[in-house]
Amino acid sequence: MQISDIRATPVSVPLEAPLRHANGCHWGRFVRTIVEVETDEGLVGLGEMGGGGESATAAFEGVKASLLGRDPARLEEMRFALANPTASLYNNRTQIVAALEFACLDLLGQRWGTPVSEILGGRLRDRVPFASYLFFRYPHPTRATGEVRTVEQLVSEARALKERHGFGAHKLKGGVFPPDYELECYRALARALPGDRFRFDPNGVWSTEQAIWFGQQIEDLRNDYLEDPVFGLHGLRRVREKVRMPLATNTVVVNFEQLAANALDTAVDVVLLDTTFWGGIRPCVKAAGVCETFQLGVAVHSSGELGIQLATMLHLGAVLPNLTFAADAHYHHLTDDVIEGGRMRYEGGALPVPSGPGLGVRLNREKLGTYHEEFRRLGPYPYDRDPRRPGWAPLVPNDRWADPTDGTTPEIPA
Repeated sequence: MQISDIRATPVSVPLEAPLRHANGCHWGRFVRTIVEVETDEGLVGLGEMGGGGESATAAFEGVKASLLGRDPARLEEMRFALANPTASLYNNRTQIVAALEFACLDLLGQRWGTPVSEILGGRLRDRVPFASYLFFRYPHPTRATGEVRTVEQLVSEARALKERHGFGAHKLKGGVFPPDYELECYRALARALPGDRFRFDPNGVWSTEQAIWFGQQIEDLRNDYLEDPVFGLHGLRRVREKVRMPLATNTVVVNFEQLAANALDTAVDVVLLDTTFWGGIRPCVKAAGVCETFQLGVAVHSSGELGIQLATMLHLGAVLPNLTFAADAHYHHLTDDVIEGGRMRYEGGALPVPSGPGLGVRLNREKLGTYHEEFRRLGPYPYDRDPRRPGWAPLVPNDRWADPTDGTTPEIPA
């Protein structure tokens, strides 16, 4: 079996409402790049990469010549052909390699008639639990629905998600409003959902002093962890000395050099494994093994997935013996998907691991075409910009907070 073609298609899939975060906003849609790797036997493997648009399409076209005629089973050879660590100093292709690895594993599973989780060592669980992923949200730009800005709106959204999907753990994305306001919101969540577990993520925009203060104010809650309260390993070590709860990161431990540094001089207790940021499912499995050795926790991280990447997260979660936390997913904010059967459905706060060969999901080509046309109509959006605050950019540490009393609807193309 040899690779005969590679295709990359950018899509724009709508969200219920724009998602606000510390560095900007998802402007009412996710822009993703769907990757197809075809073989000389007619099999097509699926991959997915965040954002990119035309630039991602060009990037995959650029590496195609290096991959045509190669055996998709030789994944280590592919990794070094595209992302030799010294060459990558000049051209970091980690996310490209990840999307291609997804597709090649999908091909192998189809060829061998087995799910990817069995290729990775065999599943330990058939369902992966998930936490709700709560964002402060702008109202939908045309329907004026879905806003989450006030304490009452946040609590209402969390209760609705719990009732609809069965979540027993809840993650709040912060770093948008002043820390004292977000503390009020977080504590209100804990009061409203007694017995559930919670996690908070301000995307690393606090100072160490702000992080220590905030962490100490929530020590009495049922926290899974405090995620990326500051940016950088040393700042996290300072916070860890003063705060009595696990710290987690998906920003400063995303490769094996950083993982080694954290094991030797611990800054975070939980490493959030992202199949895109780590360069594929297999590196995440390797990293989880290192974490198991050093008794560090692991969780599955979300970077804004559609169903193809969600499948990679599920196969990863299925095989990790030391997965003791619910996974993250933006997925429930989507209104649609590009896979056959539409969006996967939560049951009891969990998603079933696909049981079909390969990743176990297939493309709905009509949906792919529809959302590719949406991308062509709307184009990409600036993830690191806020549509209500032109010219704004956060500092690190930040003191340029949004105003929680401002309930106006931003002008966003829809």
